[in-house]
Amino acid sequence: MNKRFSRIAAALALAGLAGEAAHAAGDLVVAVQSNFTTTDPYDANDTLSQAVAKSFYQGLFGFDKDMKMVPVLAEGYTASKDGLVYTVKLRSGIRFHDGTPFNAEAVKVTFDRATNPDNKLKRYNLYKNIARTEALDATTVRFTLKEPFSPFINTLAHPSGVIISPTALAQYGSKGIAQHPVGTGPYRFVEWKATDYLKVARFDGYWKKGYPKLDSITWRPVVDNNTRAAMMQTNEAHFAFPMPPEAVASLQAKPSLEVTSAPSIIQRYLSLNTLQKPFDNPKVREAINYAIDKDALVKVAFAGYAIPAEGVLPKGVAYNTRLGPWPYNPAKARELLKEAGYPNGFETTLWSAYNHTTAQKVIQFVQQQLAQVGIKVQVLALEAGQRVERVESAQDPATAPVRMYYVGWSSSTGEADWALRPLLASESFPPRLFNTAYYRNDAVDADLAKALVTTDDVEKTRLYADAQQRIWKDAPWAFLVTERLLSVRARNLVGFYVIPDGSFNFDEAELK
Repeated sequence: MNKRFSRIAAALALAGLAGEAAHAAGDLVVAVQSNFTTTDPYDANDTLSQAVAKSFYQGLFGFDKDMKMVPVLAEGYTASKDGLVYTVKLRSGIRFHDGTPFNAEAVKVTFDRATNPDNKLKRYNLYKNIARTEALDATTVRFTLKEPFSPFINTLAHPSGVIISPTALAQYGSKGIAQHPVGTGPYRFVEWKATDYLKVARFDGYWKKGYPKLDSITWRPVVDNNTRAAMMQTNEAHFAFPMPPEAVASLQAKPSLEVTSAPSIIQRYLSLNTLQKPFDNPKVREAINYAIDKDALVKVAFAGYAIPAEGVLPKGVAYNTRLGPWPYNPAKARELLKEAGYPNGFETTLWSAYNHTTAQKVIQFVQQQLAQVGIKVQVLALEAGQRVERVESAQDPATAPVRMYYVGWSSSTGEADWALRPLLASESFPPRLFNTAYYRNDAVDADLAKALVTTDDVEKTRLYADAQQRIWKDAPWAFLVTERLLSVRARNLVGFYVIPDGSFNFDEAELK
């Protein structure tokens, strides 16, 4: 067994056994920026839906509040020398919310579903390298991979990699489970009213003694930034994320509230559809990068709570390479447009993956910046359903309607593979994954593929650096900013954190 995970697991187990009975206190209300798309993490593309699902679901591994990987339902693992077989030891004595025992068979059923392409789950590509999942005994699972995959345990720690009650899956089916989620988490699912709230309640049979410390959590989607801030001012919510930067001063002035600014691994960018004119011309893509003043964008849209993107990957993601920021030079942008055959600019569309206030500020700022070099842009902030239909579900790359697209990403596995391959590998065009630039570079593809199978960390570092340098030069994106995470909490709430990938850690959450 991996010794580091064994030590962590032992410490967690002792902490759980030593804990006294929890003194639950009331209903925690959390205001978030968007509607949830599903309660099935395997069928979710957005960080928020997966983050909320951690109320009632857990995986074999996960991340703590500092994005350090820890065992959760697993105690540890061993890996074969050829990198093809991972044997995971499970905790015993755990039950799902419906009373079903958690064991190796439950893990097998969950991953058999996740790796079956007929189920058409959005996270299929994250787990498709699993050739076989076997229950060796009640507490031992063996994963056999189709080919070596160095970040496999990181992948199991991804927030989509939860274990679902096999009884519930049999009862409700692969699609129906989204309306009836049953996991092993500290809270059990109660109710979801799509645009209003999602409510979970304390699970009295939770395996970690003394937890949870709350009666319930109500997650409320509140699209408007100012409304979220107002809910904190009027005590309608105990925690809100993200916070509009312009509201920080007034929130800090209220003694009962505390505002936190934390580093993130959330990169914001504009993808440029490289299959369509004029974005098929690299000079046009470079021009767009030169035309946007990233320092001004940080001030205008984020009130200083961001930094200009310093590369394809943000600091904090393993194997990131610093390459920028891309300089602001509108004269150079106009020169490149002229060289590309667009001396008078052109007209196009810019869609945003989000419709909250900050995103609207970003696309309006970009619209103004591009107009100064002759590029006239019509902007549209998409709702979640529109995003899925128009962008993520496009079947034919040649006719995909997306042109310029404002979006963001955080590597919820904490390392470069899941920050690069889903967004920039040629195998990742929608609807399979999220390469909305429809970018293809054979050398980048080769780098990413080789990095997955090597066990030499020096070589892996070299491959990822080469891929990032090529992507930066090709500019399939306009590289914008890395956000800081602004949240506000009531001071009587402790133990609730936004972690660097933009999701939440609330294992210790308690209202004092």
